[in-house]
Amino acid sequence: MIGSGNHNVFMCGNDADAKFKVRELLLQFGWNQQDIFDLGDITAARGTEMILPLWLRIMGTVGTGAFNFKVVKK
Repeated sequence: MIGSGNHNVFMCGNDADAKFKVRELLLQFGWNQQDIFDLGDITAARGTEMILPLWLRIMGTVGTGAFNFKVVKK
């Protein structure tokens, strides 16, 4: 995985079998089970698409795309 530490990955969709397969692939790629966030049905996709403008601004600021997001809970 690019970068150090644990990061989160977000997924959503209406097809339970497809989401299961995506989760299995993510686990094979090295993601930790607790870092895979299932945000629900396909209506959540609009929210995840909004991460792109933020990601682009951060990339311009830090000068690299080698970063990711982490949700930290208290």
